[in-house]
Amino acid sequence: MLPINLLAVAIAAVAAFILGFLFHGPLLGKLWMKLADVHPTGNEKLSEMVPQLLWNLLANLVTAYVLAAIYLFASSSPYLGATGVKGAIICAIWLWIGFLVTTTSIEVIWMKRKVSLWLFECGCSLIVMIVMGAIIGSM
Repeated sequence: MLPINLLAVAIAAVAAFILGFLFHGPLLGKLWMKLADVHPTGNEKLSEMVPQLLWNLLANLVTAYVLAAIYLFASSSPYLGATGVKGAIICAIWLWIGFLVTTTSIEVIWMKRKVSLWLFECGCSLIVMIVMGAIIGSM
């Protein structure tokens, strides 16, 4: 069993969940809706979104756990160049570039997703990964 701090993973996942809510709601929700071509009817109910919210939280938990596991291995390598918060943030940025940016670019390349929406989501995911890394690296 890997010595992963499960409390740090849980806190990082909840922080990611909250940031996702803020980016797609109160802070930048209008911009996101414009970019995503979302037109609310006013009849949306929070209770109808619960399954998606739970899947989103689960995805955040998996991401935080995997980030913690990879950081655990990377922190013992001289190639990471740092440990603690700085090292975990560097690790998170590498994972963001190598996996999130590249895999989601397929949506632009093949599925004709708007580049502006992709850039918005990439920016949000970068901030989320940095925060998750900072939480995991600090605990």
